Amino acid sequence: MRFSLLARTSLALAAGALLAAAFEPFAFAWAIPLAIAGLALTTRGLTAGKAWLPGLAFGLAYQFILLLWIRAIGPDAWIALSIVESLFFAALGSVFAIVGRLPGWPAWMAVTWIAVEQLRASFPFGGLPWGRLSFASIDTPIAAWLPYVGNTGASLVWALLGTLTAWFLVSLRVHPARALGWTAAVAVISLVPSWSPYDSTQTESITVAAVQGDVPGDGTDVLFDHRQVTSNHVAATVELANEVSAGRVPQLDFVVWPENSTAVDPFLDAEVNAGISAASAAIKVPILVGGIVQGPQPDEVLNQGIVWDPETGGGDRYTKRHPVPYGEYIPFREQLPFSANFGRLREIERDMLGGKREAPLEIGGVRVADSICFDVAYDDGIYEQVRQGSDLLVVQTSNAMFIETAQIEQQFAISRLRAIETGKYVVVAATNGVSGIIAPDGGVVARAQVRTQESVVADIQRSPDVPPGIRLGPILGWASALGTALGLALALGRRSVGSARVSSRL
Repeated sequence: MRFSLLARTSLALAAGALLAAAFEPFAFAWAIPLAIAGLALTTRGLTAGKAWLPGLAFGLAYQFILLLWIRAIGPDAWIALSIVESLFFAALGSVFAIVGRLPGWPAWMAVTWIAVEQLRASFPFGGLPWGRLSFASIDTPIAAWLPYVGNTGASLVWALLGTLTAWFLVSLRVHPARALGWTAAVAVISLVPSWSPYDSTQTESITVAAVQGDVPGDGTDVLFDHRQVTSNHVAATVELANEVSAGRVPQLDFVVWPENSTAVDPFLDAEVNAGISAASAAIKVPILVGGIVQGPQPDEVLNQGIVWDPETGGGDRYTKRHPVPYGEYIPFREQLPFSANFGRLREIERDMLGGKREAPLEIGGVRVADSICFDVAYDDGIYEQVRQGSDLLVVQTSNAMFIETAQIEQQFAISRLRAIETGKYVVVAATNGVSGIIAPDGGVVARAQVRTQESVVADIQRSPDVPPGIRLGPILGWASALGTALGLALALGRRSVGSARVSSRL
């Protein structure tokens, strides 16, 4: 049965919407194979010059639904970002159509998906990895792949399940016996790691707390009363110190505050400095403070995790690696000065600089891999800190702007997946949600309620391991890019040879 281009585009639109349902708030991960199969079938058999249209429709539905939380910034930001991200899927549709002519096309398509996913996660302005297939893996058998092949490899597994599903549907009428082979392949791909799950080495036990101080007002704006935000975290930490002194909470090794627990430079602002120092003196252990610090130039800032010692004050620091373009800085501000005058961009008076740190922080003798907010979605900083010997991971985040959206649960799911991928505990501190402590198997050990002032405390184990996926994941990304180039060359070469043979018969 042949479908018109309009019918294919409509089906691709539905497939894109189905893929969005794999992520929070729906979290129906097994929609992924059906959605990928939908894109594969609606583009296969078309020319590249036509296949971009169903690809675009797929991307528009997927991104507009997945990124619905961006509306908290403004509908213009949501629409613009969704359209830009959709263009990657338009290109993917054309590439799917080309490699779909090759023998073994399910494998070529799966590799191509990963290549585009990697490109989308790095370009433009550092890219946006949000919506990687692997980020929907929590509480599924596919999550067991993470420590072996990393997030890139887990995405490849999902993509292959989807393209194999397309192959199954294509061949079902002609070769119904292939259903058995398809079932076996899906079972092996899905379940093999679950039979031998990665078991990370757990060593010395420590006790850690994440403090969620809450945000005044309607809870969506940390700048509405930023000094009260800092005061809330000071008060919550002093209360925690009282609980420790009373013996109701065990002695802590260190405490984690969230991103934007201070929105002014604690080294320059005497009031904030005094508050943090008082909290640190009360709790008697280091606090990892999230602060906005003055940059090298007056119009530049740094978003940092600062190790605050009760005796020596602020010391070792991690700087957010991936500031958000048009959210935390304006690209080409000097070259395009008018760009800073659109909508809410006027609020970005200073540009945030990205950090380059690769070594873990030292906090009370513990080596901690830090990531700030959206950093948790990027592999580079986390992988490098793990390779350099981190004992556990910390995520400092300020999700207040998105507190009424699915973003906070999407990000917390990514944090849970990072725990599985690295084989380490993850401590998440948010201004008003979601804060929690996650075990290496992705299980939630402790979690604070959203929009509350609360501290979560847990005994956790340090792990020195570097799982294979931390090293293999980046290799798979590069291999997928090379594989896509090879597939395109082979497909175009076969077409040229076929055209030459036709011409020779004329």
